[in-house]
Amino acid sequence: MSDGRVTRHVLARRYLSAWIGFSAGGRFSQALATTIVLFAFGQPTVERLVGTAGDWAVLVTLVVLAGLSLLGQRYRIEWHGVLPLSLLAFVGYCALSVLWSQYSWVALRGFVGTLCFIGLGLYLALGRDLVQVIRASGDAFRILLVVALGLEVLSGLVLDLPIPGLGIQGDIAYGGPIQGVGGTRNFMGFIAATALVTFVVEFLTRSVSTGRAVASTALAVIALMLVQSPITGLAMIALAVVALALWSLRHARPTTRPVVNSVLGATVVLMAAVGIAARQRVLAEIGAAGGTATRLQLWSDIRTFIAQYPIQGWGWVGTWPHEPVVPYVTFIAPSGVRYPSGLNAFIDAWLQIGLAGTIILGVAALLAFARAWVTATTFPGVAYVWPAAVLVLLAVTSTAESYLLHGAGLMLFTTVLVVAARRRSWRRHLPRV
Repeated sequence: MSDGRVTRHVLARRYLSAWIGFSAGGRFSQALATTIVLFAFGQPTVERLVGTAGDWAVLVTLVVLAGLSLLGQRYRIEWHGVLPLSLLAFVGYCALSVLWSQYSWVALRGFVGTLCFIGLGLYLALGRDLVQVIRASGDAFRILLVVALGLEVLSGLVLDLPIPGLGIQGDIAYGGPIQGVGGTRNFMGFIAATALVTFVVEFLTRSVSTGRAVASTALAVIALMLVQSPITGLAMIALAVVALALWSLRHARPTTRPVVNSVLGATVVLMAAVGIAARQRVLAEIGAAGGTATRLQLWSDIRTFIAQYPIQGWGWVGTWPHEPVVPYVTFIAPSGVRYPSGLNAFIDAWLQIGLAGTIILGVAALLAFARAWVTATTFPGVAYVWPAAVLVLLAVTSTAESYLLHGAGLMLFTTVLVVAARRRSWRRHLPRV
């Protein structure tokens, strides 16, 4: 009996070692990275198809596979000074907020989900280099866009019926808006915008053939035109400005870059001031006035609850829970359904983790953008434009949605945060222990 147990133990260890070695291989790691991006951005559809339990099963499985892959690559991964202190502080504060929340089990579940997506983001940043991350993301976005447009054509042109189970209204025959695999037009717009950035950088880094790059970009542009999302339109304007600024800085002499950065900073501040002053007219022109009124009312209701726990917050949950817990059960949309989030990442964070946690999140975002911007404008590799552009997209989108706090947005934020820190973290210069 004892010999049998020893034999089984040895076989189990050999099997685990073999699997870890296999999962550390390049092909498996790249396929896993593509699957992670595919799942994170297609999560609304996955949850509708297999339910919450199935969604959690897929998420946990991917986290386990990513952990085994990182374990197999542990000797070639550079860990020294890579993990940003701002990210660790944010995760630590979210964990502490679970202790004082009035819905501990719901908060604990939300924190575990947050940890899972942060873990997936860390895998992308540590287990793959930046070009491989962009390549994996490009493959995932191609699948997502083809499936999304295919479902819309099936619903709106072939069957001429909505698909309520997937949140598709079938309005593609009228030019949109479409929901695709995102569940809502705003999230579908976020997918298409991130895909467009990825496809352009793929082309610039010559990671794919010209034909594939052109076809992929065309798919993303078609999706962007059909989603008819005002916030996505604003994000694309911001991305166009950023692209022009990055091109100018990358071609400027090192001695003139500070001057160009100062001019760009002043221009951005001026444009933001003009936009705030003329916000009613701007919102009316892009068709977002109605949605803004709804958001303003929601934010007013949220501020009432923020005032009760302004510093520490109510406790971290990430995505708002389906359970009838206060305060989330009190936020009802005009349509009669409950809001899934605070429709603004920083107001949502203030409600959950208070002013202290929101400041930590803001510092992490600003540090990430500063590092990504400096790297994108000074480092020769074109691939480093991708983190800066993605952060701008997340920042603009976070003014009207809370994608930064959960799911694909949080995973993407973690990835670019770590990628930016890898080049610019001050702790890289500390002596090794």
